[in-house]
Order: sequence, then structure tokens, then C-alpha cells
Amino acid sequence: MAELIHTQETGTAHRSNPVVGTSRFIRYAFMPNRLRYCGVDDNSTLFEYGVENVVDGGLQPLLRSFQGAMPYLQLIARANGIADPFDERVVDAYWIGNSLLDGVEARQLYDHLDERFKKQLQGRTRDWVLSKAPAGARPHHNFHVFDVHSRTGELENTLETMDQCRVSWGKVVETAGPELIVERQPLVLLGGKLALGTAARERVARQVDGRGFADSAAVGDWVTVHWSWVCEVISQRQQANLVRYTDDHLRLANQTI
Repeated sequence: MAELIHTQETGTAHRSNPVVGTSRFIRYAFMPNRLRYCGVDDNSTLFEYGVENVVDGGLQPLLRSFQGAMPYLQLIARANGIADPFDERVVDAYWIGNSLLDGVEARQLYDHLDERFKKQLQGRTRDWVLSKAPAGARPHHNFHVFDVHSRTGELENTLETMDQCRVSWGKVVETAGPELIVERQPLVLLGGKLALGTAARERVARQVDGRGFADSAAVGDWVTVHWSWVCEVISQRQQANLVRYTDDHLRLANQTI
């Protein structure tokens, strides 16, 4: 049943639909799960839930196995007085970015990072990561990619890995069956600092066995890309939000590179 709640994101009552939020989470979580980077190894089941847009008792254990994203969702929800960490607005805040991120105080993020990563982060590295909270970091996926996982050993720390793991945006210039050709800015190093390069065309997958989460994508649409997988079609406002939070966290990352 949908839950009527009030949050800072809208300033008005909002009826939460559990199917919408969980389905959106799956769009972004599917490919890293398929690549066995996060979550339990059951990507075919996860994919079916996503394309069928259903929620039942079997889905929750799959979702909660994503121990990279799940704690951030819980933090965003708790800070904004939202009961469900898979509320669509919380999911949108983590993967793309919205005003719910501003509802997380610097001290809350600092304490979250300190408690969660105290075993992996030591000495100066720990100080660098924790300093990002008062400097303006937000619990956004791209913050985790640029500043946290590169120091905790979750994945190999290479420019290519960071570029694939971050959520990026691309404009569709051609549809090619199970693939799209998009113009996308790659992550590059300029003068030893992270930056976004000139947009270039690249092929990205949007379907598995004829189905995906962006089957209706058309030339001119903005789409999000995660591990060379098209997650969804997004609005111009969402694209602008993703650009903003990506730029903000690149700037923060470059302070300690």
C-alpha cells in the first residue's frame, strides 16, 4: 500500500509507491550485480523484477544485499524523515541527486563515514575522506566512487574503473537495436586532476534478450549510463542535477589527489 508522507524535497504530502522506487534502484544496480561487483549473485532474478515492475517478499533480500548503496539510502531517508529507504525520491537522490541530499547534515555524513569505514580507512587517508563531509560532500553515488571506494579497496582503483562505476549521462544520437549510441563525456586526467573530457560517441547496451529499462529511448533523449548499461531515460532537470553533483564531487576529489 502507498504511504502518505511529508518531506523537505517537495514541501508537500507525497504518496510513496514502493514499486517505483525499487524498480528505479534495480535499473542502476543491475549491471554491477551482473558483473559481480555488488549484491548477491542473482542478476537474472533482479532483472526480472526490474522489467516486470513488481515487488514481493523475495525482492527485499536481494535489494538489501547491496551493501555499497544500502547504507547511503538509509542515511538519506533517515535524515529527511522518510521511512522507506527505497522511496523513489531517496533512490533518485543517491543515483542522480536532488534536494534530499541537502537534508543530510555534514555531521551526519561524517559520523556515517567514520563508523562505516573505520576498519578500511586509517591515518591520513581516513582524515582525507572524513574531511570531505564538512567541505560539502553529499551521500551521492559519485562521491562514493571518486573519494571512498578508491581508498577502501572495493574495486581496482583505475581511471577506467572510476569512469565505468560513476553514474554518467549521455545524449542519444542513434538507436541500434539492443544498443544505443550516445554522446558522453569520459572521465579523464588533466594535469593530474580528474575532469570530464570532450563528449564522444560510444555504444552502450540497453537490452538483454530484447528487454531493458530504456526500451523507449529515442534520438535526443538524455539517458543515464552505469557500467556501459543504459539505466533509464531522464529529464533535462535530472540531467542538470547529475551534472551538478558530479562536478561538485570531482572538485572535492581533486583536493586530495
